[in-house]
Amino acid sequence: MNAVNKPYTEQAKKQSGAITKSSTEAKIALITGGSRGLGKSAAIKLAQQGVDIILTYQSKQADALDVVAQMKAMGRNAAALQLDVGNASTFAAFASQVSQILERQWQRQQFDFLLNNAGVGSHAAIAETTEAQFDNLVNIHFKGVFFLTQHLLPLIADHGRILNVSTGLTRFALPGYAAYASMKGAIEVLTKYLAKELGPRGITVNVIAPGAIETDFGGGAVRDNAQLNSFVASQTALGRVGLPDDIGGAIAAILSENSGWINAQRIEASGGMFL
Repeated sequence: MNAVNKPYTEQAKKQSGAITKSSTEAKIALITGGSRGLGKSAAIKLAQQGVDIILTYQSKQADALDVVAQMKAMGRNAAALQLDVGNASTFAAFASQVSQILERQWQRQQFDFLLNNAGVGSHAAIAETTEAQFDNLVNIHFKGVFFLTQHLLPLIADHGRILNVSTGLTRFALPGYAAYASMKGAIEVLTKYLAKELGPRGITVNVIAPGAIETDFGGGAVRDNAQLNSFVASQTALGRVGLPDDIGGAIAAILSENSGWINAQRIEASGGMFL
């Protein structure tokens, strides 16, 4: 067996004498779209596990700074950076910002976890989907994830984790979500290729696929439309619609030290929708 493919454990590092000071420090997670919704919940759940946080926001700076304040109140180090995940031309500059803030706030050169979470909802029948809508989804949900991850790879520590966010809609089909779900299907394929190519660095790459969640995503329809909420609950084995903390908790579990042997997997967190 090639040495780079051997299972990595902290115990193995200790036995080899290779454990370093940096490996005993707090882990750092970079979360895109961390100012609200699932990203915010993931930040809180990870902070509760002792993880420091760098989160991004597109326009809601005040919300992002409020999350940072919550992290610091919990005793964690945290920072917020502006990022438009749909604009790949800004990624090189963003990576430089991440490098600078790592050095300034953590005296580190790398972070440990990348959560590609930021996104937008879109609901339109195939016959009514415009090219502009389609291109926007490509830029945010596929091109953005691909090239942002590419730019950040040098900053992700060996034996780190990448977690991409997909959707239950890649398993079941609901009218109006063809373009959105197609982008997420591409992310699920990309996840496998990332896991294969990054395996020699000991970096695991997985994808979490939430079901319907009560957030403001997609205009907040699942949260605010009582009829839709009731329908989703009736089609879910656990009898209710998901909450942000359901997904935040699942993300924290996937990124925990006990999940290091899970790799290249699609993990659905939907409470059992449409079984």
